[in-house]
Amino acid sequence: MNLETPKKFLPLVGQAHQVAEEIFRPVSRKYDQEEHAYPRELDMLAALLDGMNDGSDMGGGAGAGGVRRQEGNGDEIRNGSNMSTALGIMELCWGDVGLLLSMPRQGLGNSAIASVANDEQLERFRGKWAAMAITEPEAGSDSAAIRTTAEYDERTGEYVLNGEKIYVTSGERADLVVVWATLDRSKGRAAIKSFVVERSNPGMKLDRLEHKLGIRASDTAAFILDNCRVPRENLLGSPEVDVKRGFAGVMQTFDNTRPLVAAMAVGLTRACLEQTKELLAEAGVEVDYDKPAQSQHAAAAEYLSMEADYEAARLLTMEATWMADNSKPNSLQASYAKAKAGRTCVDVALRCVRLCGARGYGEELLLEKWARDGKILDIFEGTQQIQLLIIARQLLGKSSQELR
Repeated sequence: MNLETPKKFLPLVGQAHQVAEEIFRPVSRKYDQEEHAYPRELDMLAALLDGMNDGSDMGGGAGAGGVRRQEGNGDEIRNGSNMSTALGIMELCWGDVGLLLSMPRQGLGNSAIASVANDEQLERFRGKWAAMAITEPEAGSDSAAIRTTAEYDERTGEYVLNGEKIYVTSGERADLVVVWATLDRSKGRAAIKSFVVERSNPGMKLDRLEHKLGIRASDTAAFILDNCRVPRENLLGSPEVDVKRGFAGVMQTFDNTRPLVAAMAVGLTRACLEQTKELLAEAGVEVDYDKPAQSQHAAAAEYLSMEADYEAARLLTMEATWMADNSKPNSLQASYAKAKAGRTCVDVALRCVRLCGARGYGEELLLEKWARDGKILDIFEGTQQIQLLIIARQLLGKSSQELR
């Protein structure tokens, strides 16, 4: 497995970096301070980026757009849309995480649709911006505890959704919202399905927009679902409740999206490290890769430690995307990448702020903002603790009931 950046993706990486440097970075502080203001600069950019992601089934660009597994012949080694999307995300999040999450048609809901939608649904929802609504007041880290219900109305051929959803990224601005709901709470995880709801649906009411620590350019919404009627054609996956297969259908989405969130963390971590290295050089502290860390300045030794963690997170992320592109089960590797990258991002950002002193803590630079932005990357798409539980269960061969 070669985890260097494939040559065919170098133009994409270059374009994404140019966008991050020339569009995201200059307005990063502006939209951090103007929370909930929509970044109009992104409209034209989103249209340009729609074609950047090689082979994306949902027309996503270099952001958190759709990724889909494709069956190969078993012998061909493929670097496809999962890897290209992750590489694009790394560059764009080097610029600004909140602005990436604000880009039209780059929502995590797009990844959900691309992961499990049939061909007719892919075509019908193509080109639309999809948010993802999973979390509820009573169901945070445990997605299986969802209480939002979906009852089938045979008279109209519609599902009727009732419940509450919180922390929906881009929920106000998106065209669609992928809502997780249960067909029968008595049957547990197996009854949880995902439904594509039009944002204009009168049964889905915007309750509030959250004020947040970081990623303030991105809107985070809360919704009330009150007899929200959804056509049966908008159910993703099978309507059957398969107790043996359980939660696997909707959870397949996470195997694709967790490496993308890991890629966001990798990009932000690199931004922190590059800024810190420049400031250390200004202060006369040089990082020497030919000397043992313990024989260098304490700040240089700490920098080398952070850089090693960054490199581990990047390689784990590349591995998880490569496996998805080559139709290999990657649930364990997706959690490895998400856990390592999320924790590394938070840790490195705070250590960089500390190393850079007053300049790191003030608003003259973006380091303090990156430290605030980084925390969400260790939380959403499954917290650090949940990832470690998933990893432990798989390594030990335990079920969720056996190891909580």
